[in-house]
Amino acid sequence: MKKYTKTHEWVDTETGLIGITNHAQEELGDIVYVDLPEVGKEVKKGEVLLAIESVKAATDVYAPVSGKVVEVNSELDASPELVNEDAEGNGWLVKLEFSNPEELKELLTEDEYKEFLENEGA
Repeated sequence: MKKYTKTHEWVDTETGLIGITNHAQEELGDIVYVDLPEVGKEVKKGEVLLAIESVKAATDVYAPVSGKVVEVNSELDASPELVNEDAEGNGWLVKLEFSNPEELKELLTEDEYKEFLENEGA
């Protein structure tokens, strides 16, 4: 099951995969570089996890939950456009091992995220 943040990240609660939402990739435009973190990096919820550069802007991606990076999507080194093509699938960014699974309860469901986008005027 996917959960979402108000900063437009998603996390798969079963696999630990994390990425940016389709809305976020549309806002960014053509992605040209993903600055993936090192495997083993530990992050706290809300900290910068990595950076994404597009033709329009560079933006930080925040950790939706606390944990340790156990895998990165190395395909993005050669093909950062995967994030544009399939942001919530093959364009995943990192896999986290959760250090505090309770934090998942604080994230938005898909319906809550859609409602948030509507209220944000997206």
